[in-house]
Amino acid sequence: MSDFTLADLERIVAKRASASAEESWTAKLVAAGQPKAAKKLGEEAVETVIAAIEGEHKALVSESADLLYHLLVVLKIGGVNVAEVMAELERRTGQSGIAEKVSRTT
Repeated sequence: MSDFTLADLERIVAKRASASAEESWTAKLVAAGQPKAAKKLGEEAVETVIAAIEGEHKALVSESADLLYHLLVVLKIGGVNVAEVMAELERRTGQSGIAEKVSRTT
C-alpha cells in the first residue's frame, strides 16, 4: 500500500499550476480557467461511471485517479484546499447520510 495521499497530490498540483503552460498539463488547465477544468472534471466523472458500470477494475482505478486529479485542479482554481473538504466530510460523519441530506433540503 502506498503512503501517497490527497494532500501529496494537492501539493504537486499547486507546484505544477505555477509552471509554464507549455511544460505542464496542470498549468495549462489552470490557465484555461475554471470552465475548462470543470468540463474536464465532468468528462473524467463520466468515464469513471462507465468503468464502474462495466465492472472493469483496472479502468476504474485509472479513471478514478484521473477524476481525483482533475477534482484537485478544480479545487485549486476555486481556492479550496483538501483540508476544507476533509473537514466538511468529517462534520458530516456525526450524522447518518439520510439525516445529512434532509438537513441540506430544509
